[in-house]
Amino acid sequence: MRNRNPHRSAILAFLTGILWCCLASAALAHAALTGVVPADGAVVDAPPQRLSLSFSEPVSPLVLKLVLPDGQVKVLDRFVLRDSTLEITPPEGLGMGTHVLTWRVVSEDGHPVGGSAVFSIGAPGNVPQAGAEAVDWPVRAALWLARTALYAGLFFGIGGIFAVSWLIPGTAPWPVRAALPLGLLATVLSLGLQGLDALGTPLSGLVDPAAWKAGLATSFGATVAALFAAFCLATLAARARQAALRRWASLAGLVLGSGALALSGHASAASPQWLTRPAVFIHAVTIAMWVGALLPLASALRRDGDAGRMALGRFSRLIPLCVGLLAAAGVVLAVIQVGTPAALLSTAYGNVLLAKIALLVLLAALVAVNRWMLTGPAASGEARAVRRLCRAVAVESLIVLAIFAVAAAWRFTPPPRALAIAAAEPASVHIHSDKAMAEVTVTPGHAGPVDVSAVILTTDFAPLAAKEVSFVFSNPEAGIEPMRRKAELQTDGSWRAADVVLPLAGPWQVRVDVLISDFELVRLQDAVDIRPDAF
Repeated sequence: MRNRNPHRSAILAFLTGILWCCLASAALAHAALTGVVPADGAVVDAPPQRLSLSFSEPVSPLVLKLVLPDGQVKVLDRFVLRDSTLEITPPEGLGMGTHVLTWRVVSEDGHPVGGSAVFSIGAPGNVPQAGAEAVDWPVRAALWLARTALYAGLFFGIGGIFAVSWLIPGTAPWPVRAALPLGLLATVLSLGLQGLDALGTPLSGLVDPAAWKAGLATSFGATVAALFAAFCLATLAARARQAALRRWASLAGLVLGSGALALSGHASAASPQWLTRPAVFIHAVTIAMWVGALLPLASALRRDGDAGRMALGRFSRLIPLCVGLLAAAGVVLAVIQVGTPAALLSTAYGNVLLAKIALLVLLAALVAVNRWMLTGPAASGEARAVRRLCRAVAVESLIVLAIFAVAAAWRFTPPPRALAIAAAEPASVHIHSDKAMAEVTVTPGHAGPVDVSAVILTTDFAPLAAKEVSFVFSNPEAGIEPMRRKAELQTDGSWRAADVVLPLAGPWQVRVDVLISDFELVRLQDAVDIRPDAF
């Protein structure tokens, strides 16, 4: 039998044939600092031969500086990136006193991370002014507005051109045509704003080429390039006179624009990559097909009764499939990103998700009313139902814009998944004396139940044969007296104590008691910093 609806068949084939088209190279989570040498707050006897910063994932350095005790700032431009650790060569001739190591790096999901650590040579002194990093609200507001406009341009503009080319033949209404240049402008501006945020420079730095170069160097640069091409294709489709060119240019723009969102960002950077990147793509492309059809549908219903009713029929048959795929992809991404229900309330990312869900519930209720109460009468030509349906579509569009505005706030909120990964990183401290040394590791490095392990060595780095090892933890500032946990020797030569509970975050004194013989006991003591629990 001959297919009576080739347009619908082409769209269905498109949806099933491109699920895996946006797979790209693996990326990890939102970067978090897991270690620094010298340790934050450490006092060393001599100038360190090297500085290092370790992160939960590979990063690209943007700004590395050392603030000297007299307030002078030295740019650290000699460094080597080894996997997820930055090994930095410090300036020569560092003097006594307190120094501040400050950094700004960009993680593989395209988001900048900054911070500082303090160490002292000889003895602590006055902490030099490193210029505490404050939130640049003008840059953040501009980023949020640009991201919201980018979403509007992609889903209303590119999605709308696709709709009038494949689903609802006719001329694109003016909001759809206006969304294309708006989205293109927002895409370009987002690149410069991304660079400003990465470098930590104010909004006035937008005229500096360095900001644009920094933005292009992040993973978001690939997203901008793909979106730019997608908007150009959609503009070509909007102006094309040949039907075939209009259709295939709009389809290419839809695919490229939706795939662009899978090239950067929290969701696309999550693991497993084989699942998250296609889920981001499916989520984006189904939003574009659904949202993009709203304004052209309302225009067709007002303009041409018969054509509008035919368009309404095609829309009502296709959109349930889009909404189903959209919901499935959204649930997958939410489960991966949030992890536990508690994170919905305890993290900013979860709060944004709850706000988005509330708007989606409102939108779903309105869609249900439209489908079951207005679609039938409007399809049969009832004028009042057509008017009410057009007004409902306008309200739906406003709710969708609000959802875009809420989703744009995710740009500034690391997901609970990333927070949990960072919190699970171990805390460690190297302790040495004139008789022995120990490398102590606390896993995970946050408050709560932990495992403590240590490698005990002689001063010449040979394994030390001990008869017994115990860990003693105390927190004088919190009024917690020493608590002793006996360690057990492991097959790899390390000593381990399981199920140790460190109930509070902050600096803990850890002492390693090493019984070498019945008459010789070596005690090694230092502080280890325990992070707060992720949630």
